[in-house]
Amino acid sequence: MSKTKYPPRVLLAKIGLDGHDRGVKVLARSFRDAGIEVIYTGLWQTCEATMHAALQEDVDVVGVSLLSAAHMTVMPEMLRYRKEMGIEHIPVVLGGIVPEADHPKLLEMGLAAVFNPGSSVDSIIVKLRELAAGHASARIGDVRTGYEQGDMRALAKIITAIQRGDALDGWDPPTGNARVIGITGAPGVGKSSFIGRLAKRLRLRDRRVAVLAIDPSSPITGGALLGDRLRMMSGEPDYGLFIRSLSSGGGAGGLSPAAPAVLKVLDGFGFDFILVETVGAGQGDVSVRELVDHTLLLLMPDSGDSVQFSKAGIVEIANAFVINKCDLPGADSTHAQLLSSVGEDRPIWKASTIRDEGIDAVADWVAALQ
Repeated sequence: MSKTKYPPRVLLAKIGLDGHDRGVKVLARSFRDAGIEVIYTGLWQTCEATMHAALQEDVDVVGVSLLSAAHMTVMPEMLRYRKEMGIEHIPVVLGGIVPEADHPKLLEMGLAAVFNPGSSVDSIIVKLRELAAGHASARIGDVRTGYEQGDMRALAKIITAIQRGDALDGWDPPTGNARVIGITGAPGVGKSSFIGRLAKRLRLRDRRVAVLAIDPSSPITGGALLGDRLRMMSGEPDYGLFIRSLSSGGGAGGLSPAAPAVLKVLDGFGFDFILVETVGAGQGDVSVRELVDHTLLLLMPDSGDSVQFSKAGIVEIANAFVINKCDLPGADSTHAQLLSSVGEDRPIWKASTIRDEGIDAVADWVAALQ
């Protein structure tokens, strides 16, 4: 089995109206348990949005799951966008219900592999590792010019080099003017969905936005299921929004050891705002404060009382608060408890990403930050 010194990165996608994703979720967990970093983009994606995500994530392999029998229509489109985006070095594999008679045609058109329901998970993992082993890191000298010219492929490759711990040959990115906002909170408060909404509001103001979404790495295998992106994606890619998923890699405080260097590269690329999503955080996870300019703490109804909110730690470091999921009961009570603890000096908003309410006020605050 081919192995690399770093976890392979695989993007899994469901394209079109196929609404069954139990199988691909099982695969995602199996790949995570095998030490692979998996970015799952969710249901109902387009070919263009999927390959755009692959470009930004600089993955080693794209895996498409299709149960709709549309493979002879979808896969040529995937490969066309791969070529147009200049990422033909990324192998694309297909899994699902694919007649054996179509396999040769699919391989001939450029797919790296085709798997059927009878393919063993172990054999799929072996193939993914084999394909990933051929994806070498870019040398900084080969991508620096592209980075300076605003090429997102170059940005993505430099981030990969940082993640892998590869040398940047003494290169430092230029200093930019991005405002860096850390968005933290307990698991399940809706950070990813909220960030997706907030980023769109900032894009409507013609601001360039980057999102650094950090998810936990397995302490056992080193793999990770990087699932934040699926709550931020839309069917059509936004070329002014850059999203990069990052595994925590054993870092403490809900962050990644690579995060400081990645933020410098994003800042130097010219974004107006960088939104940093931490791993689901606890009361003592305050490291994000050292990394960002401002910290936004997300809470949800019935997540604490005035005593909880008065404790030192994550509430103490926040510059502002969002009570998300305010469509649930208890939002007003939680707002009152928080207000009685932290006072009126720091903003508190109520928001609901399901109802798309309360996001504009937060975007106003972010846009006005210096």
